[in-house]
Amino acid sequence: MHRFVFSIFLCFAAIAPFLNCGVLADVVTCSGIVPMRYRNDMISIMDFGGVGDGVTMNTKAFRAAIYRIEHLRRRGGTLLYIPPGEYLTESFNLTSHMTLYLARGAVIKATQDTRYWPLIAPLPSYGRGRERPGGRYMSFIHGDGLHDVIITGENGTIDGQGSVWWNMWRQRTLQFTRPHLIEFMNSKNIIISNVIFKNSPFWNIHPVYCSNVVIQYLTILAPPDSPNTDGIDPDSSSHVCIEDSYISTGDDLVSVKSGWDEYGIAYGRPSIDITIRRVTGSSPFSGISVGSETSGGIENVLAEHISLFNMGVGIHLKTNIGRGGIIRNITVTNVYMENVRKGIKIAGDVGDHPDDKFDPNALPVVKDVTIKNVWGEKVQQPGSIHGLSNSPFTGICLSNINIHGGTTTGPRKTPWQCSDVSGGAVEVSPWPCSELTSTHQTGACSIPF
Repeated sequence: MHRFVFSIFLCFAAIAPFLNCGVLADVVTCSGIVPMRYRNDMISIMDFGGVGDGVTMNTKAFRAAIYRIEHLRRRGGTLLYIPPGEYLTESFNLTSHMTLYLARGAVIKATQDTRYWPLIAPLPSYGRGRERPGGRYMSFIHGDGLHDVIITGENGTIDGQGSVWWNMWRQRTLQFTRPHLIEFMNSKNIIISNVIFKNSPFWNIHPVYCSNVVIQYLTILAPPDSPNTDGIDPDSSSHVCIEDSYISTGDDLVSVKSGWDEYGIAYGRPSIDITIRRVTGSSPFSGISVGSETSGGIENVLAEHISLFNMGVGIHLKTNIGRGGIIRNITVTNVYMENVRKGIKIAGDVGDHPDDKFDPNALPVVKDVTIKNVWGEKVQQPGSIHGLSNSPFTGICLSNINIHGGTTTGPRKTPWQCSDVSGGAVEVSPWPCSELTSTHQTGACSIPF
């Protein structure tokens, strides 16, 4: 589906006044966070023996080309051009001051021979691999300690060929945590744009301990039954902007994270200033998600103009006892959802633990969450908000929300469910739980972002 399809969905005549779609006429973008850099110096993968026949292994070609860029040290950096063709390769590392440019019809395809995937150390904020104890497989395209890196092109494809990894997960034969399709660590000034990502072994795009990251104009695809193929997961990162993309995967479309239990608390790096706008997609899991790994804290998240179809949960904030961390100043606005199991879910009992060393007294704090201008069709349950008895969720504001029930077989009228939460509600249909009293009296919905 075209990446701008969401503007059509959002601005149906019947709901345009409700969602105030006129604001799209003056489109706000990520421009300026990381300026697009145009490289005068260019080399081609063909110069290093690249063969785009889909069979020949191109690992030496990619590594040699990137080694050349690293040691050329050309002023303004160097562009590595990938012409049309299918380039099979093992995983490889990028370097600073480079652009990886995929021409139209170019495919960089990951080998399915898992013997050739190197192992790297677990992330310190996780303490172990996310799926298995110990290390983890390096991402297909990887970067650590980099700056000024661009992955872009003419909608060429990066194909993780993840089915072999999914089958290992299903058969419980994984020895280590599966690789991401792309991971940047400890990096800054990163742009990922105008590329198709498909069939990731694990999470698709994972910026972790990064700052100044722009992710835009992407298509991210994986089958709905592919396990844990999250679309974009900014993790313990700041100033990240995600926009104008279509995502259809087997797990959360966008999930903001910041570390896992005692390891994330000790590492102490939050995710701050995350913007998500004009994203469309479908998944059996969540659309816009915060968590469940939130131990470093997550603050100042804005998600707007989101279109969700055939979802498990539309908007999902999730954490757990032992996580610690504070989740605050979260705003989700102008959302259209259709054929969704649950519209809004905010929960304090979601997600597993890395080990039994987590502190049961490390309770997360969830406060100042605003969800407004939401229209839902064929939503089985409008929502649930369940805080923790020893750490109630506060300042939860629901405003201008209209969620219609019903499925293809008839209406359903499952009510809201709430506990250990306080805040306010204005113009919400169906009317939410009694814990969210009218903000005409409490003023909870006037919380500034």
